[in-house]
Amino acid sequence: QVQLVESGGGLVQAGGSLRLSCAAFGRTASSYAVGWFRQAPGKERELLAAISWSGGNTYYPDSKKGRFTISRDAAKNTVYLQMNSLNPEDTAVYYCAADWSEDRTAVTRVASEYEYWGQGTQVTVSS
Repeated sequence: QVQLVESGGGLVQAGGSLRLSCAAFGRTASSYAVGWFRQAPGKERELLAAISWSGGNTYYPDSKKGRFTISRDAAKNTVYLQMNSLNPEDTAVYYCAADWSEDRTAVTRVASEYEYWGQGTQVTVSS
């Protein structure tokens, strides 16, 4: 069992940056691959980035490469999402999710394979 708590969302002007944090709590909180997703009103949840629990492997969908960077601090059991050059279309609720895997190098690309989800943090980008 693991609990995820996102933070770092808020209101930012277009062109600005934010860094989201996903803190994991639980006995084996470090043994999970983690992904960042977002969901805007009326739209499907989409994957932004994923990282293996070793932190050595990352994945970004082609459409998300360049502005998003995922990283992991194992000592703090925290995964970060750095977001740059934000625009109003980035307005959404951002979620992190965790998938337990025996393979410390694996990344999980499919939302349905994630077992645990945080409560989400709102990001609003003003024009």
